[in-house]
This record gives sequence, structure tokens and C-alpha cells, in this order.
Amino acid sequence: MTATRDDVLTALKGVEAPGGGDLVASGAVRALTVEGGAVRFVLEIDPAAAEAWSPARDAAEAAVRRVAGVSSVSAVLTAHQTPKAPPELKPRKAAPQGPQELPGVDRIVAVASGKGGVGKSTVSANLACALAAEGRRVGLLDADVYGPSQPRMMGVSGRPASPDGKTILPMRNHGVTMMSLGLMVNEGQAVVWRGPMLMGALQQMLTQVQWGALDVLIVDLPPGTGDVQMTLAQKSHVTGAIVVSTPQDVALIDARKGIDMFNQLNVPILGLIENMSTHVCSNCGHEEHIFGHGGVAAEAEKMGVPLLAEVPLHLDIRVAADGGAPIVVTKPDSPQAAAFRQVARTLVAGGNA
Repeated sequence: MTATRDDVLTALKGVEAPGGGDLVASGAVRALTVEGGAVRFVLEIDPAAAEAWSPARDAAEAAVRRVAGVSSVSAVLTAHQTPKAPPELKPRKAAPQGPQELPGVDRIVAVASGKGGVGKSTVSANLACALAAEGRRVGLLDADVYGPSQPRMMGVSGRPASPDGKTILPMRNHGVTMMSLGLMVNEGQAVVWRGPMLMGALQQMLTQVQWGALDVLIVDLPPGTGDVQMTLAQKSHVTGAIVVSTPQDVALIDARKGIDMFNQLNVPILGLIENMSTHVCSNCGHEEHIFGHGGVAAEAEKMGVPLLAEVPLHLDIRVAADGGAPIVVTKPDSPQAAAFRQVARTLVAGGNA
């Protein structure tokens, strides 16, 4: 039996935090990763309370060690200065202005899809980690405001801090600097915003987050051809876009619309990725083209852009993402990770990452 992130969080909820409440509710648990049977996390505390927190750390390690499937536990106490609350992402209209450079960010690569459910966020997370493995300084912005999934896929929890109440400190895991609207709202809370509100939130996440020096910022866009895509292209200098689609005609119809949108916005198409290209049986290894095959390759050839990868539909990719560590991190040498790593190398070689 393999331990999951939820199993570990459940165990930590049973440990009392100094001052009352449980460890998870206290907000002290940060950078939680579950890789196979190895569990690592940080308890971020007030330095003045270090002595009181030492027994809590020992109790946390003991509780997690009792979880079925856990082979090792590493818990670290780290001190922080009490930050001001991060600036609230208020629904507001974006100020009109032209495309501008993001300070410290060399390139912006958008990952898009014409419709939902084609694995765009999985591609974004794995691509970011693969680029980090290639030695690039990588940021990942989860701009899928209605369905932010990157905190779960990247194994990031907690609320970002702000040292001055104006700028936001992003989270970091697996060598990737990450920010998501999902970290700024309560879990399970719906974002019920109109277009101008979304545009303002996106600009805040682009300009108020301290991204630092990055070679490339991967932007995981929401599906479709809406306000967020247009705002990104019109307000920032986007190096190019990668469009993700599954092979069947229904998905390709919407993917073509996404490609046309980027053409109208003068954003270069860096290439297409065919996700769920073939199903590989985890028991016998048999391959079957459940959604058809070759549709994305034909579209790429028609457009004269590269087919960057054909990513298989495999259980390990899903399990890794749900566990908070993409397949590129958990099994970097596996055939399932090979496609993402090849895309990363192609982008680096082409000067786009």
C-alpha cells in the first residue's frame, strides 16, 4: 500500500499544535511531499516558540511514521518573521496598458488547450519540473482561475506570505517557483468572478509576485479562448504558446480555435502536444489508441509547427500528479517521463526556455 498526501495530512491533523488546534489547522505545515514511502515536510514557526514546537515535531514524525506505506519521515522546524497578510486578490478592473516585460523573467511560455480535460495542467507541471531538471530557473503560474490544480500537483500547501503587505512571496517545490490563485482562497471555495475581475487577478499574480530571476515562466492557462488568455497576450510579452490536445476530432476542433486565437494575438505557436496518445496497460503493457491516433500530428504538419510530444495515458502519470510530485520528479527515467523531458530539451535548444 502506498501512502498518499491525504493520508499524511490526516495523521498530522491528529497532532496538537502548541497554542491549541492541530498542526494542519495552525498553518505551520509547509512543503509537504510524499514520494513513494518517503515523507518530507517543514513546520514553519515563530522563532521565539522553537522550544515549545520541538515536541510537536517529534509527535508529528511519530504520527506520520505510523501511516501505512510510510518508510521514512523527515520534519524540519524553520523560523519565519511574522508577515503581513498577503494583498487580497480583489475583483477589480485591470488598468489599461500595453504589453510589458516581467522584471527578472526572460521568457513566458503559455500552455493552453481548446477544451478542458485534455491534461493541460499535467503537462504544465511536468514541463516545469523537466525544465528545472535541465538546469533552468523555472516559474509556474497557475492561471486556471476556475480550476487551479497546481497546488495539488506540485505538492504545495499553505498561504503565501507578504513581507510588506504589497508583494507576494511565491511558494517553491521540486525546483520550481510557483503561484496559484488556489493558494489565495479557501479550499473548495468557488471563484465566481466576471471577466474584468479575472483580468485584474491575473495582472496581480504577474506583477505583484516576487518571481525573482527566472529563465522561463510557464503559465497554465484555463481552457478555451477567454479573458485570461487575451489579457496575458495583450499585457505581457509572451515568448510562445504550447497547445495541448487529445487525438479525437472533438478535442481538435476546439484546439484549432485556441491556435487561431493565438495567431490573432500574434503569439507564436511553439508546438503541439498530443496527450493521452495511447493507453498502456499497467498489467500486460498492451498499447491501445483509445482516443484515436495521429490527429494532433496531422494538425501540426498542416500548420507547419512541431509536434513536441505524444504523451501516453498511463496510471503512473495520474498517481504522481495526485501525490504532489509529477512523474518527471518521481520517475525521471521512466518512459512516461521521457516525453516531458524531451519537450523541455527541445524548448531549451530552441532558445524558448
